[in-house]
Amino acid sequence: MLTLYDYLPSQNAWKIRLLLNHLGLPHRTVQVSIFEGEGQSEAFRRINPTGKVPAIELDDGRTLAESNAILAFLADGSRYLPTDRFDRARVHQWLHFEQENIESVIGALRHWTLTGKLSRRSPDLVAAKRAAGLRSLAILESELSSRPFIAGDDYTIADMSIFGYCSRAEEAGLSLEAFPKVRAWIARVEAQEGFNAGVHPYSIDPHSTRELP
Repeated sequence: MLTLYDYLPSQNAWKIRLLLNHLGLPHRTVQVSIFEGEGQSEAFRRINPTGKVPAIELDDGRTLAESNAILAFLADGSRYLPTDRFDRARVHQWLHFEQENIESVIGALRHWTLTGKLSRRSPDLVAAKRAAGLRSLAILESELSSRPFIAGDDYTIADMSIFGYCSRAEEAGLSLEAFPKVRAWIARVEAQEGFNAGVHPYSIDPHSTRELP
């Protein structure tokens, strides 16, 4: 059975839980206490050298890390990843966009805000992240004005990936009020059969106020 190495407050890990729910794929879950340093243990770094979650382990012992790589692997052969070469490449285009322009910007701001770390960051860095987050939302607003989902007419792993942190933008201090197309897209994603609405606050982990080791 597939094993998911998880940390409940992580929206990167949530992306994998969402797809597993859509696919109805049996799996077991191992929670990793990343703020206590468990991710940096020798045992876990054999699973993911960066010490981060999510990661998966297959029945044969092979492991895979990075949320978007895991999404692409698990979705292969399903309705959530196109078979057409160009359409598939479009999905990967938006997976790359998410990593560079959503997770590293909105995801970082959300993490700092919800764990009380924002005041520990340089004001210039915070301002730059906020400006970048608003630019990313503006790009999504423009793209979603011409189609229902980010890579085309169909709901794919690109939507799952971007939704993870984009949908929580207001927790990062970024209002979605000026982005009606993004808000309508969020509602379309939430209406998908098998959608997993479970979001876990950092407050469930008393160690989350620490910096990651």
